[in-house]
Amino acid sequence: MTQAFLQPGRVAVVTGAASGIGLAACKRFAEMGLKTVLADVAAGDLEAAAGEVAALARDGEADVLPVVANVGNEGSLDALCAAVYERFGRTDILMNNAAARVSGGTDEGLDDWHHTMAVNFWAAVMAERAFLPRMRAQASPAAIVNTGSKQGITNPPGNAIYNVTKSALKTYTEQLQHQLRNTEGCQVSAHLLVPGWTTTGKREHQPGAWLPDQVVAVLIEALERGDFYIICPDNEVTNEMDHRRMLWGVGDIIENRPPLSRWHKDWAEKFQ
Repeated sequence: MTQAFLQPGRVAVVTGAASGIGLAACKRFAEMGLKTVLADVAAGDLEAAAGEVAALARDGEADVLPVVANVGNEGSLDALCAAVYERFGRTDILMNNAAARVSGGTDEGLDDWHHTMAVNFWAAVMAERAFLPRMRAQASPAAIVNTGSKQGITNPPGNAIYNVTKSALKTYTEQLQHQLRNTEGCQVSAHLLVPGWTTTGKREHQPGAWLPDQVVAVLIEALERGDFYIICPDNEVTNEMDHRRMLWGVGDIIENRPPLSRWHKDWAEKFQ
């Protein structure tokens, strides 16, 4: 039986919705008969994306609401929430998908750190504070999906800022789900989507990567099962490989190896 929050007539709110996984999720929700709210900071891309989603929606533009929003700003997220409830009166799926990516180590400018943390971590916290009380008050099943990253779990060198933000989001989402499941009468659940290598935005597609709609297909199946961790493979990395990499990372702690030993010259061969 389809989860109640995925049934026709329900309302999905997706940030970072103008492209990539966010847009693919909106299209899938529209095809399933959900009313869909697309939020993004890129106004031009958002308008085009909303048109694509409306073409798939049961009642066309009437079922689609595009909202220009800066998810790193609390006031912008409060305004998004107000617009959703004014138009549709409810939220059944909140997908915090917007992301900023900065490559580099630990010595980048603090502006890069603050911006990336605001979009990748604080946006989810602020969105949930805006939406969650109303979602709980609906007294019906609902779901919050936070889009994480494997880099927030395995922590590869070279992307310290991004890794830190996604690691924080993972920890927060785990704590959120623990809180929700231990709140009497609460029908809202939290879920962590962890894509593999995925072609997003306007990047050229590479043979080893998945397309966003493949990630969304895994997401929907996992939500139907009630999974919390939704870890996606890609065309180069299987689920088994992901499991081994994650276990190796935990092994650094319990075996007292150097941190990130997977990339350490004295351990790399053993890892392989």
